Amino acid sequence: MENIESINNVVNGSGLLNLAVWGLLFLVFLFKLLTSIRIVPTQSAYIVERLGKYHSTLHAGLHILIPFLDKVSFIQDLKEETIEVPPQMCFTRDNVQIEVDGVIYISVLDAQKASYGITDYRFAAIQLAQTTMRSVFGTLELDATFEERELINSKIVAVLSEVGATWGIRVHRYEIKNIIPPNSVKEAMERQMTAEREKRALIAKSEGERQSRINTSEGVKQESINRSEGEMQRMINEAEGTANQITALASATALAIENIASAVTSPGGQDAVYLNLSQSYFEKLDMLGKSQIIFPADLRNPQTLLEQAGIIKSVSAKK
Repeated sequence: MENIESINNVVNGSGLLNLAVWGLLFLVFLFKLLTSIRIVPTQSAYIVERLGKYHSTLHAGLHILIPFLDKVSFIQDLKEETIEVPPQMCFTRDNVQIEVDGVIYISVLDAQKASYGITDYRFAAIQLAQTTMRSVFGTLELDATFEERELINSKIVAVLSEVGATWGIRVHRYEIKNIIPPNSVKEAMERQMTAEREKRALIAKSEGERQSRINTSEGVKQESINRSEGEMQRMINEAEGTANQITALASATALAIENIASAVTSPGGQDAVYLNLSQSYFEKLDMLGKSQIIFPADLRNPQTLLEQAGIIKSVSAKK
């Protein structure tokens, strides 16, 4: 009886064990069945392997895999991503050591190549960008490194694009973040910049002074020209006024002479002229007589005196 009971206990125990095993297998199958249903989000790609070999690439949407045969080995993000390139030391052509870092903008174009073409395309892109930066900076002098950023960026992008087809990625652009020279070089550059600013200030000051002197001389010149032109115009106006005055006086004198000549030739005109001349003669004698005594030139011939005074006419004139 004891043996029968022990056998029954063993049978019951093995049945429970088998039930537990089958239950576990069912749970595993159910888990695999559920995980075989994959929903791929937008801008993502799932790499599916069947029995360890690449099978397909799943894009956005609902996909059902074969349990225990298919497995999602890689998940690639197709969106553009930013990768920072750590700072590194580079030597320029003139043997100046500088610290340079940057940023890479890349995206995955072929998820299969990005998964199987290289172990880690991000790490590989960073290493390639650093080595390319060292080689490019070695061909440039320090001053050119600050001016040729676009050239450096384009060369790094060109090198990364050459391997991008193999790695299944696309390098959109590369940007240098910082170029940090040594402190001694920075101090020398600051002194150089200060000297350049002072030089430009002196040049600007001298240019301003020169322009000021030119403007002043131009003003004095223009003032002298204006003054001379004004003086010339004044003299012209005075000359024209004098000429007009002389012309008017000559015209008046000629008119007066014509009137006198006309009056003399008219009847009684000569007597009037004699009378006028006699009055003028005696008036002048009277004026001279107030200061001195005047005697006629020939007191023995008063008739000649009267004839000279114009009071009477000479005998020859009467004849």
